[in-house]
Amino acid sequence: MEQLISSFTVYLDQEKKLSKNTLECYKRDIVQYLIYIDHVVNQDLFLTNKTTVITYLLHLQKSGKSTATISRNLASIRCFYKFLLLNKRMDYDPTINLEAPKIERKTPMTLTLEEVDLLLSQPLEITDKGARDKAMLELLYATGIRVTELISLNLEDVNLNLGFIRCHNGSKERFIPTGSIALESLTKYIENHRASFLKDPSERSLFLNYYGKPLSRQGFWKIIKAYTEQSNIEKSITPNTLRHSFATHLIQNGADLKSVQEMLGHADISTTQIYAYVMKNRIKEVYNKTHPRA
Repeated sequence: MEQLISSFTVYLDQEKKLSKNTLECYKRDIVQYLIYIDHVVNQDLFLTNKTTVITYLLHLQKSGKSTATISRNLASIRCFYKFLLLNKRMDYDPTINLEAPKIERKTPMTLTLEEVDLLLSQPLEITDKGARDKAMLELLYATGIRVTELISLNLEDVNLNLGFIRCHNGSKERFIPTGSIALESLTKYIENHRASFLKDPSERSLFLNYYGKPLSRQGFWKIIKAYTEQSNIEKSITPNTLRHSFATHLIQNGADLKSVQEMLGHADISTTQIYAYVMKNRIKEVYNKTHPRA
């Protein structure tokens, strides 16, 4: 079974071209599914059917898994059976006509412009750490990139002269314009402070920790948490909060959905439409509070 999982992982990487995070999620989902088939229902994988899949999804539901998690598991299982069909390990797909549970879309939490200014003003650029942190926060808000994309940036991915960054997500890449304030912070960090973190001259990662290694996701989460507490903003701010704020503020100021979709790297524009929904709700709230006959 380990060989099957290994082959499936190669398929996800080379054929489906999934990002590293999505690939790991799919792999983990399938490992759990195979454990369930083997140890809970004691069934041969190649004899599984639609009832097997439905029973497993109900098992996840009873275990307290969210609708989003169950929906992703079904997507993983669909992909797995497609892989088995392509490799002639099965001659039918038990997930055909199975519908994923409808996911209730939560309104993304965003910051006001004042809160963004307050958060981004916390790092002190006179220190090496402050200059690095300021550059990261400014870049995150200026481009809306994911935290994984942020910490994966190399020096050659930043074009300070033309004002854009090249962003990688798996095998896909996109070019995102970067504002003058973020470019100014990046320039200060690269020219005056990055060298203090550098241990190996051949290291090309843009943002480094004290050991001269690429900053980790956990490391950045700790950084943003510390500045949130320092700013006394009474919101639970995550890297995604700045991504959501980036998109919402763009649409608020007239950006079209297609452009925002491309900058965020959304495969489907329906994912981007949630930000337009946020704006409609806010307009309605303003109307109800201010119109004399609302």
